[in-house]
Amino acid sequence: MARPRKPLLSRERIVETASALVDAEGLDAVSTRRLAAELGVSGPSLYNHFRNKDEILEAVADAVSAQVDLSMFEEGDGRDWRTALHDWAVSYRAALTAHPNTVPVLARGPGRRPAGLRVADAVFGAMVRAGWPPAQATHIGALMRYFITGSALGSFARGFVDDETAYDPADYPHLGQAHLLADRQQKVDEGAFETGLRALIDGLAVQYTALVRA
Repeated sequence: MARPRKPLLSRERIVETASALVDAEGLDAVSTRRLAAELGVSGPSLYNHFRNKDEILEAVADAVSAQVDLSMFEEGDGRDWRTALHDWAVSYRAALTAHPNTVPVLARGPGRRPAGLRVADAVFGAMVRAGWPPAQATHIGALMRYFITGSALGSFARGFVDDETAYDPADYPHLGQAHLLADRQQKVDEGAFETGLRALIDGLAVQYTALVRA
């Protein structure tokens, strides 16, 4: 009986395995030796697909960018720029919060990553079509990336311990309920993101109205 063949090594298998390691253990868990062991191959075989660890991590980050919905920026979609920007930001944050350990790589910007560049191109193109000058469209893209990646880098609610005694009212008279935040992490963090996002877009709308009236 013929022995079953191992699946062929491919970029996709390497990225999938590296992504699982990053999600489970963080960026430092990824090394060519560790990946080779996980994949059941020799270390040098990875270099047929990637030159080094950094390239692998870039590909992992790009796989996260590829999960971001860009349909709202398509010319026939019908959503105005405000709604499109909001819906895209929600999708972008969802992708990042599903893979928080990858956020530090994504926060550096798209570099040469194809999916990351498609995200940047879609946002910029949609803002220019909506009537924003190119310079302002660039600023909006940068602003949104700062806001979204920043929100995904950590949890505000988890920054507070669930021990009521840590918040002595003599020292912290306004933190009497702070010990409850950790248990309400998702609601608090998502509410904060939505509040900030709407404030940000409302502020841009004021600038846009002034721009079109000028």
